[in-house]
Amino acid sequence: MGENKRKRGRKPKNAKPEAQDFPPPTTATATSVAMVLDDVFSVSNVELMDPASTSKHHQNRRGRPKKLSKHVENPDKFPQLSPTRRGSRGVEKGEFTASVDVLPPAVVAERAQPEWPGIARVVPAMDAVVKVFCVHTEPNFSLPWQRKRQYSSSSSGFVIGGRRVLTNAHSVEHYTQVKLKKRGSDTKYLATVLAIGTECDIAMLTVDDDEFWVGVSPVEFGELPALQDAVTVVGYPIGGDTISVTSGVVSRIEILSYVHGSTELLGLQIDAAINSGNSGGPAFNDKGNCVGIAFQSLKHEDAENIGYVIPTPVILHFIQDYEKNGAYTGFPILGLEWQKMENPDLRKAMGMKQDQKGVRIRRIDPTGPESKVLKPADIILSFDGVDIANDGTVPFRHGERIGFSYLVSQKYTGDSATIKVLRNSETLSFTYQLSSYRRLIPAHSEGKAPSYYIIAGFVFSTVSVPYLRSEYGKDYEYEAPVKLLDKLLHSMPQSPDEQLVVVSQVLVADINIGYEDIVNTQVLAFNGKPVKNLKSLANMVESCDDEFLKFDLEYQQIVVLRTSTAKAATLDILATHCIPSAMSNDLKA
Repeated sequence: MGENKRKRGRKPKNAKPEAQDFPPPTTATATSVAMVLDDVFSVSNVELMDPASTSKHHQNRRGRPKKLSKHVENPDKFPQLSPTRRGSRGVEKGEFTASVDVLPPAVVAERAQPEWPGIARVVPAMDAVVKVFCVHTEPNFSLPWQRKRQYSSSSSGFVIGGRRVLTNAHSVEHYTQVKLKKRGSDTKYLATVLAIGTECDIAMLTVDDDEFWVGVSPVEFGELPALQDAVTVVGYPIGGDTISVTSGVVSRIEILSYVHGSTELLGLQIDAAINSGNSGGPAFNDKGNCVGIAFQSLKHEDAENIGYVIPTPVILHFIQDYEKNGAYTGFPILGLEWQKMENPDLRKAMGMKQDQKGVRIRRIDPTGPESKVLKPADIILSFDGVDIANDGTVPFRHGERIGFSYLVSQKYTGDSATIKVLRNSETLSFTYQLSSYRRLIPAHSEGKAPSYYIIAGFVFSTVSVPYLRSEYGKDYEYEAPVKLLDKLLHSMPQSPDEQLVVVSQVLVADINIGYEDIVNTQVLAFNGKPVKNLKSLANMVESCDDEFLKFDLEYQQIVVLRTSTAKAATLDILATHCIPSAMSNDLKA
């Protein structure tokens, strides 16, 4: 919308201001589009809706008003009644005159409730939509021995079969207490969290109180909608306490970036308003079946009314995964990076024939099962018998293509998959078991408390996305050190238990004079031995009998402390800063 074009019609007398629900973009972020989770307690993300836009039959259009016909057509087209005594009177307003019929009360009642044989209006199961109240207690990743101040939030959810309730994972993240309230009820019921799917941003709850389930019918799931299909989003967004309904159509179906899960799965884009508090609410089709869960929206100066919905294939995958394994095991992901093969010279150099298509493997995760059968520079031709195009897409539906990662996400962790590759002009086929992908810098703590170890005032911790967000704020992708960002985006773990260990901060004391400025610097080795993870570092330091403790940091920086003095000073430093222990509980085990 870079250019404002003049539209036809009369210019309104008073220009209507547009609500700005986002800060002006900085120089670094002007060209980027950020997905924003609808924070249920943030007022800065509220979009004001024009009440006229919510009316289905009476919309304010620009331009010259349309003349009223003598006989106003009723959209419901009631059946023709027998002649009755009629009178008319003129109601003048402005330059228009409308004719009002005076009918007997019996006729009015008959018209108000018409009966059409074979035609039934489907109403979404709004009674199954509940309001979710959650108290969160988030860990303090910068001070890992304590937690932040608790806060409350409200969101939406809906009842499914088996006495269960679905909502968003970010709605109950770091939960301390979860309560549910039904529509029209004044009672809040304590809920139990059964499973949290971080990648797909779905959580499953239940309520032990039998009273909660009285008179509630579970929501039925529908098929994946098509483009331009009507959808109705129901929930409890900001702006009121009662249930809210917004409607729109399906604008796009593709692989989306799930902000909370930091992964890519199938998603729906709709033009219905999704505001703070809509998270976890169902999206119904015109038949009253649930076709998705509202979970995020796009806030950008060039975008309006862009909301995103988790579709039924992802929802059913989450539910069936829980029913099959008794817990959420996640979505399998190929542990590799690939390159498009759209250039004809590149295809010819790789030994591909004219009728062959596929993508080239750049790197493979050494800890994943793919590393046992695949090699870099292999050309992936097909996955489970479905041919992959040179741009990495596969046929989806009529007239639609989608990224081949959709085929992988349809499977479950531990399932077998057959992959066909081209290696040295030879076609090979491999069958292996799929698994979930583990990043060197994890995107989530998965509800676990952060790990830490303290010696002589040096606070050692592991790097994760929540840690970077705690240290550098929401714009950590621009504020964090370049080396940490490079490891976040490109580094792969060399072993299943590898972690990125850093000196988070130095608690100032006499023993660490001269080291006060060391912040978020990676620890490479201790006394000449490489540091694989935080637990190995803690064990090496605790069992060290050498005269000095020597830490090798990045940028060729070293820290040397006398062993006996460092261990003795640790207790005083802990007491000064009211720290209960020198290491987290997971390192003590």
